[in-house]
Amino acid sequence: MSIKMIAVDMDGTFLNDQKEYNRERFEKLFQQLKENSIRFVVASGNQYDQLKSFFPENHTEMSFISENGANIVVEGNDYYNAQLAMDQVLETLKGIHALEPTAIVICGKRSAYVSETMPDDVFESVRFYYPSIKKLERLEDIAEENDEVFKFALSFPNVGIDAKLAALEEILAGEMIPVSSGHGDIDLIIPGVHKAYGLEKLSKEWGIDPSEIAAFGDSGNDVEMLSYVGSSFAMENAQERVKQVANGLIGSNNQESVLDTIEILLNS
Repeated sequence: MSIKMIAVDMDGTFLNDQKEYNRERFEKLFQQLKENSIRFVVASGNQYDQLKSFFPENHTEMSFISENGANIVVEGNDYYNAQLAMDQVLETLKGIHALEPTAIVICGKRSAYVSETMPDDVFESVRFYYPSIKKLERLEDIAEENDEVFKFALSFPNVGIDAKLAALEEILAGEMIPVSSGHGDIDLIIPGVHKAYGLEKLSKEWGIDPSEIAAFGDSGNDVEMLSYVGSSFAMENAQERVKQVANGLIGSNNQESVLDTIEILLNS
């Protein structure tokens, strides 16, 4: 069956370690995708404003499953967003402080929110992924912002992440789901709201069967997406669990492996 949609994770997958990609090559492939009526979807845990900045010429012609499925934008138009109840946001904050993450980001529709006590170097690192960002005197002041909260993003030293995930699972007790997004980062998502959830919404909207979708990923937050589609590709640098669920293994994110595979899919 032919491919009608391609979904790509960004960090560690589509982007190289310098947070770049071969723009000239992609532009040619993107034009071919459009000519063949193949939808191109970016599926990432990052903020929409950050993701669209990588595609200044084309972002209004593609779709974005941002915030791990909690905020979907189709060709520049809001399509869907999930929302956490504010009492759940405040309750989650109480639980996660005990694990002492190096960064806590509350991800909302208008902005991401961090504490004004966050060190400057950490803030600059966070701002790369969340360019629309606001400092609060206390994170609990989020209740006064009148924003729609999608998820939490936490950062830890990149050691013992499985233990951190297990501890978060116990603390959150199923109210939110912790998923690894690589390099010590963990997202707390609404149960059932993940990248596959977003893909399912779009595939039904466009009349595309999961068997007609190809997807690429490298981290724990890609597992559901890779399990959902017919053609799933894990990067050479992917976490072991991701490699186990994918039905194809390609080169690393530093070798233009996603672009190579898209070219093969187009030619086949």
